[in-house]
Amino acid sequence: MKPEVAAAALGMALMSGALWGQGLEPDERRQEAATPDFAADTFTGDWNGLRTRAARSGYLLEGGIRVDSFRNRGARQDGTRTITHLDLKLGLNLEEIAGWRGTTALINVINDTGRGPQADLVGGLVGVSGIEADAPPTTRLFNAWVQKRLWDDRLAVLFGLYPIDSEFFTMESASVFIQPQYGTPADLALTHEPSIFNHSALGLRVRWAIDSAAYVMAAVLDGVPNDPHHPRRTRIHLSSDDGSFQIAELGWHPEPDNKDLAGHVKLALGFWGYSRREPDLESGKAKRPIGAYVLGERKLLSLNAESSRIVTGFARWTWSEGKTTPLRNSFNLGLRVQGPMASRPQDVLGIAWTTANTASAWRAREVAVGLAEPDRRESTLELTYRLALTKALAIQPNFQFIRNPGAHAGIPNAHLLGFRFDLAL
Repeated sequence: MKPEVAAAALGMALMSGALWGQGLEPDERRQEAATPDFAADTFTGDWNGLRTRAARSGYLLEGGIRVDSFRNRGARQDGTRTITHLDLKLGLNLEEIAGWRGTTALINVINDTGRGPQADLVGGLVGVSGIEADAPPTTRLFNAWVQKRLWDDRLAVLFGLYPIDSEFFTMESASVFIQPQYGTPADLALTHEPSIFNHSALGLRVRWAIDSAAYVMAAVLDGVPNDPHHPRRTRIHLSSDDGSFQIAELGWHPEPDNKDLAGHVKLALGFWGYSRREPDLESGKAKRPIGAYVLGERKLLSLNAESSRIVTGFARWTWSEGKTTPLRNSFNLGLRVQGPMASRPQDVLGIAWTTANTASAWRAREVAVGLAEPDRRESTLELTYRLALTKALAIQPNFQFIRNPGAHAGIPNAHLLGFRFDLAL
């Protein structure tokens, strides 16, 4: 049996296992009802009680610094690159502040610096780091939205600057990995500027809780975030030339402590597309980029009686029409171990594999323009260990192997060794 077939079979088994039992709650990103323990959970502390008082009044102040550094051997060239990401957030409970029932808002500014390993060293299709920006240094308003909940919180309507990768196609089990394709599917990320890190677009998102476990959500956004000709600018400009981007997801996500399911489980099916037409890479004819994805994740076993240390698995298959982007489809598969050692229950061990299959139109174009011989796929392996030193500080050693970087058979494989540094401010 071919490795791709075996991996797909295992992934479908993980997803089909998620159908056992009944669920209780949809996957929603809510503001925490309880006041955070800033003194214990953050590096800068409670500011003499100011942050706690502000949170109780409806103002939640958060921040973080993330640094990724990698040494690469192979691919385009050997070398070391370091990138940084600063994230500052102000969450607003407008029911507490202004009496607007069921209304919240988020203002988020980010700053990204450093030339990344993907752009300078590897040149692959799927990427190395999820915080690598295409035009560093960049400081921009990333989230700026208001959300209203109605009908006993079953309906949530959000409007503003909104990145779709904050809610759509997410897999909690995959969140520990550094490579970007475990967030945004690689085929979608390679289209013309979707509303993802670090470009967000103005749009409207609606989410409906069908029952206590099932949900459906959809979003319509500006088809071209910011200004592609000046990528460091933050700009809202709506025009018929930009078109729109649409995405919808139907999902099932019971709460993690459901005894019938014995732990975390999620299934989701999604579709996306642009109204704006793009030229076919082979024929040049105008086509609308469209795609889809299906994902599943679930707890596989517990490492202790309290189930605080668990092993979860995930699988996701993605597809695009393969005419306007380099990739036809991709497949992600991985395992996440929470608390691999009894003495360190907050540490996380992860291993994941991805294969990204190129589109025939893209391969034909590469041959036509005389570039390196194109390959049918680019494959990656990532092994990582997140070491939680304190509640505010974590260091994450990381190894990546990338076969056929850029899906060009003549380019050496890439071997990357690095780390991620996370600090909650």
